[in-house]
Amino acid sequence: MLIPVAIQTLVASTPPNPSVLVLCPAQDLKVSRSRRIVPIWVGAHEAAQISAAVQHLSFKRPMTHTLMLDALTALDATIDQVQIVDVKDVTFYAHVILKRGGDTFVLDARPSDAVVLALRSNAPIYMADSVFERASYPFIFKEGLSDEEELKEFEAWVQDISPDDFAQ
Repeated sequence: MLIPVAIQTLVASTPPNPSVLVLCPAQDLKVSRSRRIVPIWVGAHEAAQISAAVQHLSFKRPMTHTLMLDALTALDATIDQVQIVDVKDVTFYAHVILKRGGDTFVLDARPSDAVVLALRSNAPIYMADSVFERASYPFIFKEGLSDEEELKEFEAWVQDISPDDFAQ
């Protein structure tokens, strides 16, 4: 079973610190604050690409993700959806599902690339419920904090953890 997910936040850092893409069930983002989150470690370059896609930034010359989307358009294919399908230790695996006519194609992808493609093409992002069960963590929000205070607390939490904390 697949769960629709959305980006709750992106904590972009500079090397050597990792950046963290935080996903949550889409309905939690729309209705109330999420009770469980899935942190995915990404590199600084990947975080910059996700941030640019979230902000709908465009560049004078095509970036890699734009090039791929342009190639898909030229081939009359579209991104139907992105699926985060597995996690092993701290490594997540994703699929980009393409549609062309009546055909479906599945491409293996890093979640960071898949998320950027989904954002740039307005495609939904899903996570296998088994991945959500294994990789999600409770995240408790305190009432009354300003967005700035909340972000500072989250950044402090991120600084105190390492990818090894998520190894199973």
